[in-house]
Amino acid sequence: MLRFVSAFAFAALAAGAALAGPTGDEAAAERNARINAPLPAPQAAMKSHVMFLASDALRGREAGAPEYEIAAQYVASQFYEQGLVPAGDNGSFLQNVPLLSYKSASKGSFLLNGQPLEFGVEYLPGADPMRDTTKVDAEVVFVGYGIVAPQFGIDDYKGAKVKGRIVAFFGGAPRGLPGEERAHFGNAANKAVIAQQHGAIGTITLESPVTAKVRPFERMAAGWDSSRMTWANPDGTGHVAAPGAPSLGGLSMAAAAKLFAGAKRPWDQLAKMTEDDKAKFKPELLKARLAVSLETKREPVMSWNVAGLLPGSDPTLSKEVVVLTAHLDHIGVGRPDKNGDTINNGAMDNAVGIASLIEEARRFKESGKPPRRSILFLAVTAEEKGLVGADYFANNPTLAKERLVANVNLDMPILTYKFDDVIVFGAQRSSLGPIVEAAAKDIGVTISPDPMPDQGLFTRSDHYRFVQQGIPSVFLWPGEAGPGKAAVEKFFAENYHKPSDEISGPIDWESGARFIDVNYRIARAIADAEVRPLWNKGDFFGTLYKGPVAP
Repeated sequence: MLRFVSAFAFAALAAGAALAGPTGDEAAAERNARINAPLPAPQAAMKSHVMFLASDALRGREAGAPEYEIAAQYVASQFYEQGLVPAGDNGSFLQNVPLLSYKSASKGSFLLNGQPLEFGVEYLPGADPMRDTTKVDAEVVFVGYGIVAPQFGIDDYKGAKVKGRIVAFFGGAPRGLPGEERAHFGNAANKAVIAQQHGAIGTITLESPVTAKVRPFERMAAGWDSSRMTWANPDGTGHVAAPGAPSLGGLSMAAAAKLFAGAKRPWDQLAKMTEDDKAKFKPELLKARLAVSLETKREPVMSWNVAGLLPGSDPTLSKEVVVLTAHLDHIGVGRPDKNGDTINNGAMDNAVGIASLIEEARRFKESGKPPRRSILFLAVTAEEKGLVGADYFANNPTLAKERLVANVNLDMPILTYKFDDVIVFGAQRSSLGPIVEAAAKDIGVTISPDPMPDQGLFTRSDHYRFVQQGIPSVFLWPGEAGPGKAAVEKFFAENYHKPSDEISGPIDWESGARFIDVNYRIARAIADAEVRPLWNKGDFFGTLYKGPVAP
């Protein structure tokens, strides 16, 4: 906590007055008084969950850590209190999620036409959860951004012969694409799937002037051997979207210039084209052969999703299930901040979302009116590792997959201000749109478009894993009208994934209660509607993932 000293205080000190600031005990007392200040019942209930889940004792709830298991048991107990039915494994609230932690075990090697590239300056190795040692030696084909999107006039593979070869593409996606589609096509796993479909045996990501501004190569080099996670297949290998086309690593712009030596279009020209939203790239077989050798350290880790079912009341509609999700994990313990604090408590990210999930269950219970459809309350693990727990559930649901008809996701609502609008990811793509609009109107707020399309938020939260199963999904955030923009920017600059995201922060609990209210209204309306949610006819995601479509 920052402590401000007034001009009057400085004057008094200069005059020799015995004016002292709070001692350590006094400062702690002030902090505790602020944390423990009484609130009305709905706000106090929400805050009580956050007080526990974001406490130092849970050490940031990192997936696989003992403290995460404590958090999972806490959520299970809360689901029990709200009268939910266990919907995990073996009659429990917990679904076992076999995780696999993996990271680069060495710097590996990259040989370009027989000549070694320099680690950290020209290349960074990938890590392969499928195997301990990965060796690929092949010609390289440049494929633009590695995207095939005929509906937007893009086919970076058109005319290319990539079977048995490595494909090299730019990171990200053209800025001219609509925000949610851009996030989808910029996703590295989705690019690997496209590469595998064309017969590639490996992928390389090229740095560009655009990606260098957001994530410079030297910054990425600092974390080259950090741990990653996926879920484990039954044989113990790591699940990846495209096992036949592993991500081999990344090349800096300096290395790319060597890779493109003798190419039809010079590297400098291609790199500059990434700054043009309308640029079109032609694939090219480069005069280059790349030999890559990777070593990966893999370690199994067990974690849990927490699942509780509220059975529906309608004899027919109760067979259908609306899934409400929030991620329970955060990023654990890290480097000390300026105050020496190492615990990333994750109050906003995402203890507030879990508290909202629990309190929505309470709202249904206290309403005295069961929903017509069943509702699954699902707290997922390893979201911070790449939406892993949600992906595991979506591929291995504890209920029959065909029963799952919608997803409403609760993730890191920034509640430091009184919000006047909401941002709703995914709603306009399906019949969920009018439901969300009505709920927002009921609490007196408007709906605004995504103000940060460059962040790719549509693919960075758990609802996306349900979208990939063809399930209409929505993810709602407080918007940036009025004081919202400054508040959001402040949170990302000062608190996001930092120890300062804790219960003592300036959380507006009244806004928290409103956030619960609007999401409860959305869930209730979906559950009680006559017709299950349907994708809009011709919608990109509904078509791609073969979901149910409106007539």
